[in-house]
Amino acid sequence: MIVNQQQLATGMSSALMACTGGAILTIHSANHLGLNGRELLSWLFVAYAVAGLFNLILALRYKLPIAGAHSITTVAFLSTAAIQLTLPQLTASFLMAGLMIAVLGFTGIFNVLFKHIPRSIIDAMLAGIIMQYILELIPSFKANPLVGLLALIGYFVAPRIFKAVPPIIGVIVFGLIGLLFSYTFPQVTPIAYEFPIWITPEFTWQGLISVAIPIAVLILSNDLAVSLAALTKQGYNPPINRIISYSGIASALGSFFMSHSINTGGMMTTVCSSEESGEHKQRYRAGVVSSVLCIIFGVFAWKLVPYITSLPQYFIATIIGFSLLGVFLNSISSAFADTKNSFPVVFAFIISAANISFFSISSALWSLIVGTILSVVLRERKSKQPNEQ
Repeated sequence: MIVNQQQLATGMSSALMACTGGAILTIHSANHLGLNGRELLSWLFVAYAVAGLFNLILALRYKLPIAGAHSITTVAFLSTAAIQLTLPQLTASFLMAGLMIAVLGFTGIFNVLFKHIPRSIIDAMLAGIIMQYILELIPSFKANPLVGLLALIGYFVAPRIFKAVPPIIGVIVFGLIGLLFSYTFPQVTPIAYEFPIWITPEFTWQGLISVAIPIAVLILSNDLAVSLAALTKQGYNPPINRIISYSGIASALGSFFMSHSINTGGMMTTVCSSEESGEHKQRYRAGVVSSVLCIIFGVFAWKLVPYITSLPQYFIATIIGFSLLGVFLNSISSAFADTKNSFPVVFAFIISAANISFFSISSALWSLIVGTILSVVLRERKSKQPNEQ
């Protein structure tokens, strides 16, 4: 299998999202939960190496640009919501969340609902989610104008000079040059290698209600729904029930080794499935690149984590923002091209972009729910108007 520069670039960008900000957030959450170094490395190994292998198998099996590792939004949730639970109780919560997702996949409930969502609403939801990353470019530029300016030059100028070079490669290279001149890297403290550990779960009602159910909802809405929406938007026909059920089973198995989830990633799949990955039938190779890089990161996390944590947050945000810029433009133009559905599209976009959750349900899922309901209601109202006259 030959990977071209487009697939290599988008695959690297996809993996970078999980292996930079996602890894930093995982380390932060582990500190909040009081985990030791061995428990953290076990978490990282399963959440990246095993999860990367899971997504690699899916990408090769179905020839789809699937990519992912773990649910980053769930990690953010855990850092505050699960402090009161012991490690065995937390493991049981992860296990129950995975089983709930698997049941939804096997029963086909999620697939039935997903097929009734208009394409323009899906586009609006994706655009709203991605806009959050695009907006981060402004404070990142303010934090270090030199890095921001060079990254901007890399995005627009480098591909014009070197036509075979994708824009994101220019961003990374030029941004790193700016970072070398304007940022003092902290001293890196190495950590020792540790094998993954087995944790026996301890089931509690508190873990089910306060952690397992919210985690299942977050994974379904922020990751699985987004990744499936991205694949559908790009003209693919993913096996929705299987992807959901397999993700649930994998998450349940990974829970025994201190991993909160193993699933396809929303933004990671969005990047790999975009037009920037080149020919439609070959885009799955971008998912392969992303998955392989996640596997490598998980295996060598004990070596790589100290260096990743030394990178400034504004640099990571800059790379992610530029990597999603093309996807954002395509999604928002496609969403608002549906003039017959403009009102529901606007609401779906605003709700998704607001990034506010209600009842532990993310804004992405609320965007799809509200947008679809408005689309159905307004369509029925318009169809009744001629008859009423």
